Amino acid sequence: MDRRQFIRAGSAVSAVSALGLAGCASVGGTAGGKVVVVGGGYGGATAAKYIRMWSEGKVEVTLVEPNAAFVSCPISNLVLGGTKTMADITTPYDNLSARHGVKVVRDRVSGIDLDTRQVRLAGGGTLAYDRLVLSPGVDFMWEQLPGMNKAGAQDQVLHAWKAGPQTLALRQQLEAMPDGGVFAMSIPLAPYRCPPGPYERACQVANYFKHAKPRSKVLVLDANDDVTSKGKLFKAAWAERYKGIIDYRPKHRLTDVDVATKTLKFDFNDDIKADVLNVIPPMRSGDVVVKAGLATANKRWCEVDWLSMEHIQAKGVHVLGDCTQSAPLMPKSGHMANQHGKVAAAAVVALLSGRQPGNLPIYNNTCYSFVSESDVVHVASVHRYDAAKKTMLSVEGSGGLSAAPTEIEGRFALAWANNIWADALA
Repeated sequence: MDRRQFIRAGSAVSAVSALGLAGCASVGGTAGGKVVVVGGGYGGATAAKYIRMWSEGKVEVTLVEPNAAFVSCPISNLVLGGTKTMADITTPYDNLSARHGVKVVRDRVSGIDLDTRQVRLAGGGTLAYDRLVLSPGVDFMWEQLPGMNKAGAQDQVLHAWKAGPQTLALRQQLEAMPDGGVFAMSIPLAPYRCPPGPYERACQVANYFKHAKPRSKVLVLDANDDVTSKGKLFKAAWAERYKGIIDYRPKHRLTDVDVATKTLKFDFNDDIKADVLNVIPPMRSGDVVVKAGLATANKRWCEVDWLSMEHIQAKGVHVLGDCTQSAPLMPKSGHMANQHGKVAAAAVVALLSGRQPGNLPIYNNTCYSFVSESDVVHVASVHRYDAAKKTMLSVEGSGGLSAAPTEIEGRFALAWANNIWADALA
């Protein structure tokens, strides 16, 4: 299979990846049980759907999610660039209930009692569980940026790193910015959600400026030593397509923000003012797992058994997606969260039936980045469980990287998005 065939196959069959699961293939004799899933993103929605499917409807699944619909972070940078709308990246949760019998509760979790196996809801009441699946994504370490904790600061200086209202609000700030203005984006030290996402965002904003505000600039202030993903490809795109528009500066670790004067402050670099600030803050596991004491790796991330996605210190609790302590070279991505969701679903069905989870999970990941409204680059990888090291390791020689941006990969990227949204939600 050549690279192009691999991309086409990867975009079409995201539904069947992560299968070295073993447990998912033998649902006969599945016992019942109650499962609560917290978070309806790429990981949680996938887990909820597949637990119902692979248990043949015998396991009762309740999904707790505050939002009325799923909004995809992948593809959301195109909303900032003006080539997609919020409607294009939004999918309702209706099919999880209507087709798969998942009970969707629109609420937030206020606490988890690990001893009694109960989830407390902010709106009142509790949910009992036999198995708990946590996929809350990331939350932000605002304590590292004191100025962002002042009243109203986070409504004025946006992160737009959780697709939704801030995505649209940041687009509106870009539209209101005068031609000749400066858009400054700060990138935190890795790890953070979606490693290539900030660099794709720079391309999308620059592409918008190129056509609508040609005297404007994009200033990329990166805390890391260099571009963290697809570096050569992004730098080539910036030089060839956005010369004089994008100014990339590594080793700029943000320490504070003066919101009133729109000023970014750094540890070793001069202050920078801009017309529009986009501050992507340092990240950690979502609040719900931190409050439950499950962020056991540096008080930021959750450690899991990769055979089942079960937390290493909390029996019966499975943790997915961006809030996990990643295995070596494993990105925090929507595609990877989808893989986690399937591994967890297979494990939950097996464990509720008195069986052991599969012992050789294989994950794949493909991450597409739009460098213009149509041209795309990708990186792909395959990860296999290593029993001796008890972690997922990248398979040598697997995956791949684009040679250059192409329009055909843009079509594959949109096909990937539509397929994975359907995989989790249809």
